[in-house]
Formats: sequence, structure tokens, C-alpha cells
Amino acid sequence: MSVNVSAPGLSASSLLLMALACGLCAGGNYFNQPLLHSIASHFSVSESAAATSVTLAQVAYAAGLLLLAPLGDKLQRRGLAVSLMLLAALGQALCGLAGQFDLFLLGTLMAGLFSVAAQVLVPMAAALAQPGQSGRAVGWVMSGLLLGILLARSVAGMVSEAWGWQAVYQGAALVMAVVALWLWKALPASRNPSPVSYPQVLRSMWHLLRSQPGLRQRTLVSALAFASVSVLFSTMALQLSSGPLGLDDGQIGLIGLAGAAGALVATQAGRLVDKGLGRVSCAIGALALLLSWPLLWVGGAHLGWFVLGMVVIDLGLQCLNITNQATVAQLLPAARGRMNAVYMTGYFTGAAAGSALGTLAWRINGWQGACALGLALALLACLGTFRMRKTHGLVAA
Repeated sequence: MSVNVSAPGLSASSLLLMALACGLCAGGNYFNQPLLHSIASHFSVSESAAATSVTLAQVAYAAGLLLLAPLGDKLQRRGLAVSLMLLAALGQALCGLAGQFDLFLLGTLMAGLFSVAAQVLVPMAAALAQPGQSGRAVGWVMSGLLLGILLARSVAGMVSEAWGWQAVYQGAALVMAVVALWLWKALPASRNPSPVSYPQVLRSMWHLLRSQPGLRQRTLVSALAFASVSVLFSTMALQLSSGPLGLDDGQIGLIGLAGAAGALVATQAGRLVDKGLGRVSCAIGALALLLSWPLLWVGGAHLGWFVLGMVVIDLGLQCLNITNQATVAQLLPAARGRMNAVYMTGYFTGAAAGSALGTLAWRINGWQGACALGLALALLACLGTFRMRKTHGLVAA
């Protein structure tokens, strides 16, 4: 599959570099998921306490989306993205060097907050792409983000088995710093000038949410979808390590690769939006999300079904997310950064809620409780998808 999205300020190599940077930023928030047992043992805390780091990473990311990502409509985007990425690398380094659990949580907070560099790069890619190709550009960059999330879990598990879980964070900090400097050299200076102050930028986001029904609808659906998937992300390591399968960190990490099929589909979802076929992509995503949970329910004791469920759930989430995000990017081009920030704030708020509720469901009724919750959230996302109306000439599901 070739990358056929270019513009005077966005070459194919620059687009792939942006995808790599997004993958590193987003993936850093998922290192802990296959490592919860090891982290809990190292700091002598319960696995439930270690699992709070999953929720913290999502909450921090949502806060960064709300407070930092909108600056992409005001400041020089390249400099903003690079600065945020370097600060995220510092947070990863703190996680890898922490001697106490509180310091590990502080590093998780920093890494999550500043990893919103990814969501400065997404609207930047849409803005620099040629007319009619912004959906493809968003699809490629978000494919990098998804691959980062999937590979982060897998690589984290394998590195942890070889060199210990701290090496995961230490290595990530170094790689992120190098890629951030590479971004500075490779990307063109890009700014969406805004004469308003920072408080006005933040207030305008509330106005956008109220005045753009398409933004509200798509944000809610995607938030519910990611909440459903985050129930899985926050509990899968607990089930796979302590349940009948008894897998170690490396094996749990490898299972994360099963969702790579979703990343391959993500670019096609963006192409469907460019062709006015968002309804198709949304329908596929919603139904796949709903189908995945019965597979995962059975997969708690049967690895083959679990792997299949991982493929289907990642496929469903990415079809919905890419379609909704690419559509939002086209609703109001002059406010792409803020529109994307509103959308992604809701998206990751859903993830944080799903992680917290998933941990609670696990405490109450183990894997069955987590699967029941995930299925209920998927059903709500599916119902919301099929209630969306046509907005701004873009066909919604």
C-alpha cells in the first residue's frame, strides 16, 4: 500500500515520520498494561493499585488534549509538537528511574499529559495534505498511532522479559527524544495564526461543542467505543496472567500484535471518508465492536478466541475513530486544532472512564464482569452510531 498524500509542505516521508512520532507518543501510555504484574511486584503494591496507572495515563492525556492541544491553532505547530514530545520523553525517563511507586505515577502523569504532541500532529497533517486527501492523511497518521499502541504493549512485554520492565521506559525516553529532534529538522514551520488569547481559545472550544452537532455526536460515539475497548486494555493482563492461561509479560505483549489488523484498515477508513462513504466505515466499526466481546468472553479461557476477539475489537475501534476524526477535521477547517482537541478530549475521557470502570468490574466479578461492562458500552456505541445524522454533506452512519 503506497502513501499517496503529498503537498508542498507534506512529503510522503514527512507523513510517515509524523505517523512514527504519533505512535511513540500514544504508545508510551500503554507500556504499563502488559507489565502490571511486574510493576506491582517491584513496588510491593497490589495489582489493582498498579492498574490505577492505566487510568492515570488516560486522564493525563485527556487533560493535555483539553489544555495543550488547542494551542496548535495559535502557536507554531512544529515547535509545539517537538516541545511536548521532549517533555513526554522526560516523563518516560522518570518512570524508568523511579524508586517509589509515587514517582512512577508522577512520570506516568507527565508522559500522558505531554504525549498530546500526537494530537498536534494529526490536524497538522490534515492541514498540509492536498485538498480531498485530508482523510487519507489522518488515516495514515492515526494508523501510526494505533500501531504504536499495539506495538507498545508487545515490545514492552518482550523487553521486560529480557531486561526488566524499567528498561522499557528508559529506552522509550531515548527514542522519543531522537524522533522529536528529527521532527524539528524534517517538518515545515506551520502556524494557524489566531489573534485571540489562550483563555479565549479554551472558551471557544465550548462554543464549538455547542454549535457543531456533528462534533457532539461523533465525540460521544467514539468516547463510548474507546471506553469499551479500554475495559479490555485495563484488565486483559490481569486475566491472562492469573487466569487459566497463565501467560507471562512477553506472551501477553505478543497477543497485542493481534490487533495490528485494525491499523491496516485505518487508512482505508480515511479513504472512505474522502469518497463520502463514512456510513460504510462506521457501520463496520460499530458491528465489529459489538461482535468482539462474546469472542473475548469465551477467550478468557481459550487463547485462540481471545486473539480473534483482539483483532475484531481493534478493527471496530479504528474504523469508528478514523471515520469520525477525519470527518471532524473537515467540518470547520479554520478551527481544526480545537475541533480535534474537543473530539480527542472526549475520546480519551471515555478511555479513562472505561479503564476505571473496567478495574472496578474486575474487582466485583473478574473477567465475566469486565466483559459484561465492555459489551454494554459497545452496545451504546453501536446504537449511537446508527442514530447519527448527515452533517455538512458528509454521510454519517
